[in-house]
Amino acid sequence: MAVQIGRLGDLSVLAVIGVLFAIALPVDAETLEFESRQRRPVKEQSLRDHVTAQTMRWQPEQTAVVVCDMWDQHWCQGATRRVAEMAPRMNEVLKSVRDAGGLIIHCPSSCLDDYRDTPQRQLAIQAPKSEVKRPLEAWCHLDFGREGSLPIDDSDGGCDCLPACPHGAPWTRQIDTLEIGAGDAITDSDEAYHLMKQRGITNVLVMGVHTNMCVLGRPFSIRQLIYQGMNVVLVRDLTDTMYNPRMHPFVNHHTGTDLVVEHIERHWCPTTTSDQLIGGEEFRFQSDHRKQLVAVIGEQEYHTNRTLPDFCRRMLASDFRLRFVYADESDGNHFPGIEAVADADVLLLSVRRRLLKQPQLAVIRQYVSDGKPVVAVRTSSHAFSPRSGTVEEGRDMWPEFDAMVLGGNYQGHHNNKLPSDPLTFVHADADQRTHPIMKAVRPDEFPVASWLYKVSPLAPSTLPLVWGRVKGREPREPVAWTNEAESGSRVFYTSMGHPEDFRLPAFQRMLTNAVHWAAETQESKAIR
Repeated sequence: MAVQIGRLGDLSVLAVIGVLFAIALPVDAETLEFESRQRRPVKEQSLRDHVTAQTMRWQPEQTAVVVCDMWDQHWCQGATRRVAEMAPRMNEVLKSVRDAGGLIIHCPSSCLDDYRDTPQRQLAIQAPKSEVKRPLEAWCHLDFGREGSLPIDDSDGGCDCLPACPHGAPWTRQIDTLEIGAGDAITDSDEAYHLMKQRGITNVLVMGVHTNMCVLGRPFSIRQLIYQGMNVVLVRDLTDTMYNPRMHPFVNHHTGTDLVVEHIERHWCPTTTSDQLIGGEEFRFQSDHRKQLVAVIGEQEYHTNRTLPDFCRRMLASDFRLRFVYADESDGNHFPGIEAVADADVLLLSVRRRLLKQPQLAVIRQYVSDGKPVVAVRTSSHAFSPRSGTVEEGRDMWPEFDAMVLGGNYQGHHNNKLPSDPLTFVHADADQRTHPIMKAVRPDEFPVASWLYKVSPLAPSTLPLVWGRVKGREPREPVAWTNEAESGSRVFYTSMGHPEDFRLPAFQRMLTNAVHWAAETQESKAIR
């Protein structure tokens, strides 16, 4: 039960602490069960990750929530507004965990004077010193040996306002939206760790601001707690970064937060979202209008496991929440984390002749059945079509995907291994140069590295946008087109996708336009 914090009167500190300790440890507490997200490299030293889910089951009496620096005011007014917007949802989570029997630790750094006589403050002060795995630090700096550099440049302080706000320290207390319960604690130091050890707490949910700074470095937060062997999970939708989109990597502010969250998942701890804890929907800031793009990548010939993520991060990261699903290195027919496709707003596909387990391919089938948009490149025309008709038990194929979804008719490719080079030339359809996908794409003929696919005739539901020819040969073949699948899916396909194609501005522009066309969104940046 959340109540207003009170002052210590005639009741002794120890007596109050004893009462609060009893309140925080209900005998019949229910298990806190939620899904967390974690990352692991697809192989050693790889920069690509498998992103998978794991169900956590924590006992409330062994669980704490650390609320990091949710001040009443920040020096950046944009940050202040986002904290205020996020606080009501955070308060709901705190109530739920508190009612279940978890300990809430409020950590408004350098703002403790106003709380010094409260039982919640005394609760933290009275915690006895405990043994540590390594010396506790007042600030845990970037650990280059473990995590390298952060993925964003916050050297300017991270204010995204125009003009930038003057630096300062205007905070005076925690934002009042967050209720402080009778059994909660208040601190801004390693007292939090000692209190958790006193309680036998081994599990910690971290929320608050800012992810790239205090959430990682404070003495009560992620790095410190991980160093001490605690089980830590960041609540990723109840956090924010200090990041200015005018700084590297020059992406949407919320994408900057996503990049830091991915960094934490890779190097420090799993994450979860508030809906996993209290139901409802994941919290999103009102200014975050990005749709979710999930790229499923499983082919070796054209190295799209490198080119496609690089393209997405460079061309689409400001307008989409990005998620990459890779084929497993040891089993190319297994795609860890493919369940993310179910929540995608647009699917970007680059797969070649894979036989997925039935539940995994069922995710793709259901996505298409739901009429959601698909953008596919190169070998995706035979994504789920084996060379032989033999399929081992438990796996599935979908040879009709090309005709049914893409509207194509893949029949192999022209031989490109002739002495003269280049051999393949493409050009925009003369009648479709005003199509949204062809905006700012060069209209004249130009050479490409991709071998020309034999795909004619296409389905009547398609609209060819780009044609290709092999030097000295006829006939020409469609190279890029749109289709409306029977399910209603808005589809774009191109047989281009060679690594050298990704270097071409015309291809980059066409594929960028295609993703926006499929998702029915507008590009937020000027055309590059």
